[in-house]
Amino acid sequence: MPSLSAFEILGPVMVGPSSSHTAGALRLARVAASLCPARVLRVRFTLYNSFAHTYRGHGTDRALVAGILGFETDDERIRDAFAHAEAAGLAWSFAVGGDDARLHPNTVDIAMEDARGIEVEVRGESLGGGRVRVSRINGVDVDISGEYDTLFVAHRDEPGVLAALTVLLSERHINIAFMRTYRTERGGRAYTVFELDELPPEDLLDELECRSSIYTATYVRVPGAGPAAVVAAADEFFDTGAELLARCRAHGMSIGAVMAVREAQLGGERETVARMARVLRVMREETTEPIVSPQRSLGGLIGGEAQLAAHAGTALTAALMGEVQTRAVAYALAVLERSATMGVIVAAPTAGSAGVVPGSVLAVAEHRGFDDHQVMDALFTAAAVGMLLTQNACVAGAEGGCQAEVGSAAAMAAAALVEMLGGEPENALAAASLALSNLLGLVCDPVGGLVEVPCQTRNAIGVAAAFSAAQLALSGVEPLVPFDEMARVMLEVGRALPASLRETARGGVATAPSACAACAGCR
Repeated sequence: MPSLSAFEILGPVMVGPSSSHTAGALRLARVAASLCPARVLRVRFTLYNSFAHTYRGHGTDRALVAGILGFETDDERIRDAFAHAEAAGLAWSFAVGGDDARLHPNTVDIAMEDARGIEVEVRGESLGGGRVRVSRINGVDVDISGEYDTLFVAHRDEPGVLAALTVLLSERHINIAFMRTYRTERGGRAYTVFELDELPPEDLLDELECRSSIYTATYVRVPGAGPAAVVAAADEFFDTGAELLARCRAHGMSIGAVMAVREAQLGGERETVARMARVLRVMREETTEPIVSPQRSLGGLIGGEAQLAAHAGTALTAALMGEVQTRAVAYALAVLERSATMGVIVAAPTAGSAGVVPGSVLAVAEHRGFDDHQVMDALFTAAAVGMLLTQNACVAGAEGGCQAEVGSAAAMAAAALVEMLGGEPENALAAASLALSNLLGLVCDPVGGLVEVPCQTRNAIGVAAAFSAAQLALSGVEPLVPFDEMARVMLEVGRALPASLRETARGGVATAPSACAACAGCR
């Protein structure tokens, strides 16, 4: 069972505004640049589907250039990537490839020329939550997602080449998990992708490139991808909500505890704790700083809403949301405000829905006086639910609408709240199912292609859904449709949504006259 890390769900830690369109785009460009033997001098990006319609508003253009420059997803220089590219002598251009139903909603072709005059073309797909896949290299279809350490070799299609490559790896005691060879024509250029349990020393690349049959050889590292793990019959791993509950019952553990043990199995206990501590630290910053110091977003459509919500009068909060939910909503609004200014946030599970989980969890934790360990347990619970939705449904607005983003985040938060407040694992998944069902069909219609309106206030609605679902589940209200079935329903509904309602800014609120008028003045 291939693994998916908790920190691919509560992460990446990134500069906003979009995990798929900003962080994912950056990662695709970094992978593409790594396939060039020398520094990239010229690059042309051709964008398709959702990327083509929203790349300026989502910061995809800056992120792609930043990826070629080698920036990390949380590097605040991304905002000024064009200036840094000019200083580095990088020439870049963008082309709109338009709509193509055969391609993934977030697809980009990256054509590069490096300092040695070598040209490389890469097609990449941003899958949501910062996860990416390389699907074509130099016109040849491939499938590289970064779950395994990867060696990519371009070579002549002639007898003995593959045998020699496998012997070289064997001599270095490197185990091949998967090997695929693609060729353009018989006797022509071929490409072999080796997915390995571990990468060999760097000197192997030098040895390979000295061979007359080898054109280029490089290691492909997909930033942020967790290493694949295949653990036969391991109690720490699960693929469905039913399996997760079985693990909880067998070990007498909460969902958060099972997920934490699973993560420690993947990356080590000390590293797991350190990474979750960083997630918690960034969440506390993103939920509070915009309330103290509001800023206008890059598009100019939002800014200051979090402070207004946080300072609502006592009479108002008592009559409507109550003190704790009011604080949670203010926190959620703050995260989207920070994201829309290209500040550093935690995708949870995406940037467009990043406010729901931290807003809900931190507000309740502060009210009840929970310590960091208790909060991190709740975040692991949220990560477990998000992982199941990522594997069995989708969390990207371009694939499934906003129900896949804010809906998934509400389900994650609802489950976390239930366990924080003493509920059983069964109650937690019941709450997650209720939250999903009550946001089913929510469309993704960002005004002007910006992750600002209605994205910010939808995070507030996600908080309300999480609170309601958690209270219902803790009160004994059971959903008719269990979590696993609801995940499949959400996936089917997302597929049924027209493209205009899946993050293309061509339907819904994005086409309202007032929205169009406001966006005419977007910065």
